[in-house]
Amino acid sequence: MNYLIVFAAACLLALPAQARPVLPAQGTVELAFTPWDDSEGAILRAIQEARQAIYVQAYLFTSRPLAKALIAAKTRGVAVEVLSDREMLAKDEAHRSQIPQFAAAGIPVWIEVHYAAAHNKIILIDPEEETSAVVTGSYNFTFSAQARNAENLLILRNNPGLARAYLDNWRRHRSEALPYPQGLSE
Repeated sequence: MNYLIVFAAACLLALPAQARPVLPAQGTVELAFTPWDDSEGAILRAIQEARQAIYVQAYLFTSRPLAKALIAAKTRGVAVEVLSDREMLAKDEAHRSQIPQFAAAGIPVWIEVHYAAAHNKIILIDPEEETSAVVTGSYNFTFSAQARNAENLLILRNNPGLARAYLDNWRRHRSEALPYPQGLSE
């Protein structure tokens, strides 16, 4: 009997502290590989489909066409919010970063300050709707990601459980982030 208790305890201790649920595969998957495929075009089309909300989490954001599309989405009434990595933004703010343009357009921006690299690259489109889309992959939102780098991109549509998991993670990161530009100086 004691062996069973010890075995059960060992099994419980072997489990990850915060095991993530396994979600059912559903919806569609659009994929692209740069520099051969038009990843930026695929993201632009996804942004144009947004009706309610767009949440961005970016390690680096220098793409002017993507920035223009996000600002246009806000102008047409879509709620747009952005999280950005502090270190990359501090290095690139004076040059090509589109983060200042987002803030100037009234898009709420937060700076992630708790990580050596806030390396997530996601765009969540209408994540609380059945027609949600999760844009993810190695693809940074930059010209180089499209034209110079070997990158991958996935657009996962119509999987509400997946979109909700990503949104929950996005909100957890936002709760730890500082508002732009305050987050750059702390």
